[in-house]
Amino acid sequence: MLTGIISSLLNFNVYLPQLAHQNPILVYGILFALIFIETGLVILPFLPGDSILFLVGSLSTLSFNALNFLLLVVLLVPAAILGDFVNFEIGEHFGPVLSSSRWGTKLISRDKMEKSQNFFDKHGASAIILARFTPIVRTFIPFLAGMSHMQYAKFARYNAVGGASWIILMLLAGTLFGAIPLVKQNFELITVGIVFISILPMMVSTLRNKTKQQG
Repeated sequence: MLTGIISSLLNFNVYLPQLAHQNPILVYGILFALIFIETGLVILPFLPGDSILFLVGSLSTLSFNALNFLLLVVLLVPAAILGDFVNFEIGEHFGPVLSSSRWGTKLISRDKMEKSQNFFDKHGASAIILARFTPIVRTFIPFLAGMSHMQYAKFARYNAVGGASWIILMLLAGTLFGAIPLVKQNFELITVGIVFISILPMMVSTLRNKTKQQG
């Protein structure tokens, strides 16, 4: 069963267009759940949010109108914002237990937590917005914000701006570039490129830190 789920996620560019044509309402529900889970559950940071948003943005431009761009925005912006709120609450109430207990460290990668903590320390409150565009980190940042007891109203403002910006910009990228024949023919490579570009700043920062430590 787990293998089937992983296979589906890795081949969503094949399955999702077919399902969107057959049952768009179901797809809207699946997309809401995926965005909410990726941003709301700190133990599931690996879902391909950027690639999914790019793909559904491109699907909204197709002639058979399987998905509506405005409806995607109306559904997915709240999903992203609500997910971060839930993650914030988890971090605030259960963060110390999850980050220090033996079973908690098995669920949450300590290495990714440390990288996300460095990101949060470096950018402060603006990390709530910036992290939206960095896979893995965007799942841990609201959790860390909750652990640090960030002022709720302040978090809410940054969360709303970050969630709306991420969803709208990634969907727009799909609508603008997804219909290009070259992109359609090489969609797998494009999605890998999206993920790589997203994590590139984090990789550069990690290399710099290692270089300083060695020096």
